Amino acid sequence: MISVIGDIHGCYNTLKELYGQIKSKYPQIEVYAVGDLVDRGNFSCEVIHFCISNDIKVCLGNHDYMFLQYFREPFSPMARAWVYNGHMPTLNSYKNNPKSLEPHLEYVENLRLFYNTKDAFICHAGISKVYKKYFKEYNLDGSHDKFIEKVVSQDLDSDNSIIWVREGLINIGKLQIIGHTRKFETMHDKNSNVYYIDTGCAYGNKLTAVIVDDNEVIDKIQVPVYNEDIIQY
Repeated sequence: MISVIGDIHGCYNTLKELYGQIKSKYPQIEVYAVGDLVDRGNFSCEVIHFCISNDIKVCLGNHDYMFLQYFREPFSPMARAWVYNGHMPTLNSYKNNPKSLEPHLEYVENLRLFYNTKDAFICHAGISKVYKKYFKEYNLDGSHDKFIEKVVSQDLDSDNSIIWVREGLINIGKLQIIGHTRKFETMHDKNSNVYYIDTGCAYGNKLTAVIVDDNEVIDKIQVPVYNEDIIQY
């Protein structure tokens, strides 16, 4: 049994509350997150620090990737794209924590693209139909994870990548838990067996965690966004 948190987007106070509720109800549970720790909300630096401190297992999100590219490859398309995708609150969050920036970039640099657990396959945006042959040919029992990681990491800038895709997701033979595509409420697409858990926290809605056991969502914990996380002062 595991817990998976949706897109956090700098909403630190909301994350703290949600994490506390998860651990209060399921003290020993492992906690995962689908990525997009940064941008839009006011406390990206604090969110990353919290995830590190509490050993939350985080997948790389497209916003985390743009944040990283801005500092590592400043003239790349993804670095330029970050400027139009809620970057200012992230930069502001590091003004009072400048020494945290480089360690946090190193942390993001080492985030995994997916976690293939016995309870679910967790990633940021989902598995596109362009990877169908690989997920048809290779077993998801964990024995081919390194090869699959190599395949899906080859073109992260693509619209079909594991951090960007929005349509054409495939049924990989087990439950996928993803964020990225914002919903007002969680949604299970039965055809692709994909469970969407980005419930628009940074847009004034709520932050969601699902409890998953053996490829089935058995519980859901949600916290309305704290105003201080998103109000621009």
